[in-house]
Amino acid sequence: MRFLYIIILLFFSIVVFSQDKGKNDKPKSLVKTAEERAKELAKKAPITSYKIISVQHDTIILDTTLSIKKEYEYNYLRKDIFGLMPFPNEGQTYTTLNFGLNKFSPFPEFGFKAKHFGYLAVDDVKYYSVATPLTELYFKTVMEQGQNVDAFVTLNTSKNFNFSIAFKGLRSLGKYINQLSSTGNFRFTSSYHTTDRRYIMNFHYTGQDILNGENGGLTQPEDFEDKDPLYKNRPRLQVFLTDAKSLLKGKRFFIDHSFRINRNDVENNLFVVNQLNYEHKFYEYNQATLGSTIGTSSTTFQRFGTSSVSSNMIDQTMYDKLYNKVGVQYENKILGKFQFFIENFIYNFFIGNEKTVTTKVAGITTSTNYPGQSKATINTFGGQYDYRKGKWNVVVMLSNSISTLPMRNFDANLIYTINAKNSLSFQYQNISKLPNNNYILNNSSYDKYNWNNSFKNEKVNNLIVHANTQWAKASFQLTTLNDHLYFSNDTIGNYKQYISPKQYSGTINYLSFMVGKEVNYRKWALDNTFLYQKVAQNENVLNVPEMTLRNTIYFSDYVFKRAMFLQTGITINYFTKYYSDDYNPILGEFFVQKDKKIGEFPMLDLFLNARIKQTRIFLKAEHFNSAFTGNKYYSAPNIPYHDFMVRFGLVWNFFQ
Repeated sequence: MRFLYIIILLFFSIVVFSQDKGKNDKPKSLVKTAEERAKELAKKAPITSYKIISVQHDTIILDTTLSIKKEYEYNYLRKDIFGLMPFPNEGQTYTTLNFGLNKFSPFPEFGFKAKHFGYLAVDDVKYYSVATPLTELYFKTVMEQGQNVDAFVTLNTSKNFNFSIAFKGLRSLGKYINQLSSTGNFRFTSSYHTTDRRYIMNFHYTGQDILNGENGGLTQPEDFEDKDPLYKNRPRLQVFLTDAKSLLKGKRFFIDHSFRINRNDVENNLFVVNQLNYEHKFYEYNQATLGSTIGTSSTTFQRFGTSSVSSNMIDQTMYDKLYNKVGVQYENKILGKFQFFIENFIYNFFIGNEKTVTTKVAGITTSTNYPGQSKATINTFGGQYDYRKGKWNVVVMLSNSISTLPMRNFDANLIYTINAKNSLSFQYQNISKLPNNNYILNNSSYDKYNWNNSFKNEKVNNLIVHANTQWAKASFQLTTLNDHLYFSNDTIGNYKQYISPKQYSGTINYLSFMVGKEVNYRKWALDNTFLYQKVAQNENVLNVPEMTLRNTIYFSDYVFKRAMFLQTGITINYFTKYYSDDYNPILGEFFVQKDKKIGEFPMLDLFLNARIKQTRIFLKAEHFNSAFTGNKYYSAPNIPYHDFMVRFGLVWNFFQ
């Protein structure tokens, strides 16, 4: 990532110096003329000519306004995180309060899911079409010694070709021992289409790394809860791991393009479509010192059990994926689009050389061999129907495996737009999902963290209904899970942590209802979001809080002769107590635990935001009630949420 920093610095330096040289070389009258032309061009380029395009080819218009939505999205993930509970340091993982945020894919994934919240997936990358060059700068202070910056620039060299370059960098030391976050996300996108749109192409490259110090949580949470003044200095609180780190790295090349076979766009068209995705991922967990201590005891123990090394433990996992989708699409302007395709999915999951672990129980010695690699090729055949006309937007897709590894995916989406303020959407998904790789195979220096499993496919039935109306927003979800895979805690007691994958043989039924409503009175507004969840299961495998809510009361008005738009208010976040999943750094995964509940503490944030032209300024006193509500606030069973702090920053758009 240092190399990327150097490239970006050189790029902007060249741009700046080239612009200065141009100003010095040209006569003053010509410079003024150029500036006047730029202003005229800006006037001729309305905001509707700055478009953001998703991988599904949906288009939205750039929004530079200041609203309560912008307040919710001003965070590390750059999106509304209602339903996610942040860990205490910026750039760490999140506890998932809303199970409905989970997405289901039938293909086997890399795993290490807790490390992927800040990792940009294919759906997270956007493409652009802009009338003039557009730049966006995001800046926000962090918990300790660092900053979070996201810089982005895009331009069209012609009406047909656009490219963008962006880099998001974060460094935050954190308030607790061994809690450093250091991340970098570089992305490059390119879009091209011929003038007659016979050929259309979207391409992107991403290079990402996410480094976190892993302290394993507090050894004695009672020291945190007792409000002893000694421990107000958070580094004095003892943690399990003082020098452990985890690192997720990845790079991806992605292209999505189509070619119309017939020369002219007519009533009936035939296309060849192709989507290619190559991705390489790397995960490492390293721990120099294996021993941990509790309190003032000089006795050390290994939190994750016996190991094959005495120090400097390093576990590494590599993953290569090549996904290729080729299809033929028939388009009828009245009936819609009919596509038939084949998919080829090749993966190689590599964890090192074959390993033998020897165990001795009741005097009997047993040796078990664990392979160091898993790879497979999956082929599917399927079809898709698209209809986008008038008030209807329908996409139905069905695919089924034609290789030895069975899988199935049926996905139907329907959106009906009643008018500009009211719409309804329905989604039904039926999936037979191949297990993620780290459920099947894992090799580690820790003896208890080795396995070679054979699991059934997970079966998922998922129904989601959304109503977006002028009166309120509401959604309903009903999900049925069979053969659900999860990680469980196999230890007894507080100090050891032996985690392994399990498959639940029963059926899990999940139901949720979420409603959001904003009430306005003159310059005041009250924005409310409420989530209710219920799970029916014979064992506590899927655990979620029954109720989660967010309420914001705020004031908005123009000041300084309408030169500034001001928005200030208070937000409260709250969820009921439940057995939250705990976090394991070796696997980069959350696991089910039944020892400690968290929740039932309010989190109050006071914010003051302003907009001046295309600049949005944010100032927030986060969790300002922490000093007088008791130290019972946790992000995970032994990992506290952060204390009161003041943070500020801005989002700045440039139109050139």
